[in-house]
Amino acid sequence: MGEAAVSEVMEQLPQKRDLAYTTVSTILRILEQKKVLKTRKEGRGHVYIPAITKEAYEAKTLRHMVERVFDGTPVALVKQLLSASDLSDSDLAQIKKLIEDAGRKS
Repeated sequence: MGEAAVSEVMEQLPQKRDLAYTTVSTILRILEQKKVLKTRKEGRGHVYIPAITKEAYEAKTLRHMVERVFDGTPVALVKQLLSASDLSDSDLAQIKKLIEDAGRKS
């Protein structure tokens, strides 16, 4: 989204996610504390601005999940992904190619 106020973030959430303004505001403040977002005061509210890219956030979150949920074992994450997800043949082919390409870099 780029920069946005709490109300603008709420507008972008799926309709089925019926979250209170205070809930969204709290999540945004937590992300600010974690240095994922920056903020500036505007009127009576705040505008939130990404401090890192989406790709950097995904990588940081995945590293955290591997450490905390999968005991630092990426293989356990992949095993769970393969067994718990309904992956198409196309998805599997893309994953296989990514693994082959990663093996070539080593």
